[in-house]
Amino acid sequence: MHDKLLQHIYSGHDLSQEETEAVKKYFEPVSFSKNIIIEEAGKIPQYLYYIVSGYLRLFYTDENGHEVTTHINCPPGFFTSYSDYINSTVSENNLEAITDAQLLSISQENLNHLIGQSQAMKDFSISIFQQSITYNEKRSRELSVLNAEQRYLKLMNDYPGIIQNVPIQYIASFLGMKPESLSRIRRKIIN
Repeated sequence: MHDKLLQHIYSGHDLSQEETEAVKKYFEPVSFSKNIIIEEAGKIPQYLYYIVSGYLRLFYTDENGHEVTTHINCPPGFFTSYSDYINSTVSENNLEAITDAQLLSISQENLNHLIGQSQAMKDFSISIFQQSITYNEKRSRELSVLNAEQRYLKLMNDYPGIIQNVPIQYIASFLGMKPESLSRIRRKIIN
């Protein structure tokens, strides 16, 4: 299970054999079934996850009792409620497996230990968190400047696997629209 993570790291950073073994030691394999809440709102996120396979989402429940999907991720990649994980603060988000998921998890303590003993892993971690910040800024901009159809077409183009694996109500919420609106857009595109 560690092969995908190691390939991801090797794509930009060189690891010694000792560093490779440390990655295998600290990133622990875990599996979750579809629709399982992996980490609950109201708690401090315990792990950073590397998605080997499967789809995950972050969501919160608004004042009207509606679930609002703030982030969807697919393999490969890292996933957690980042700011809460980094700062050890209570998260308002739930982390859910949308599909069956194979993950590698690492606690903040183990991540800190790993990056403390490996400059390559420290550099890799910084690049991952920079990518996360960049993604969130880009997403915020897209939500404010693109119309609903443009947001859906961009999602289809950038992440086609999401369309086949994630329920429409989660996609609609993630794109900032109602499921009925997304259904109309999808019908229009098909026709």
